[in-house]
Amino acid sequence: MAVLRVLDKITARVSILNAPLHQVMQFGTLEIVARACDKRPPEETPESAAFLEIWEIRPGKPVKSVFTGWMFASTPGLSALEHPIYDLWVLDCVSKSDSAADSASGGNEP
Repeated sequence: MAVLRVLDKITARVSILNAPLHQVMQFGTLEIVARACDKRPPEETPESAAFLEIWEIRPGKPVKSVFTGWMFASTPGLSALEHPIYDLWVLDCVSKSDSAADSASGGNEP
């Protein structure tokens, strides 16, 4: 599962999305699919990366692909979503057992 942070620049709303692999997640007009998520082992330099496909769905307009590729948690500017309304970046990759533990302890939001 990819943990993503999404910012709506119009409303200044920041949300954390837990995106299971190969499932469509909706945020505003965006549809987000995490195809892969990779996290380095603890003994190596910390890094999480996710391969994402992001489309914009607007009523009355054709579906538009706005991003396809790898995003890296340590360098969000390296491969960023370029969109006038939304910013999106990868925070982490977690397994289902990790996310269940987060839910039991109150989640990962401050």
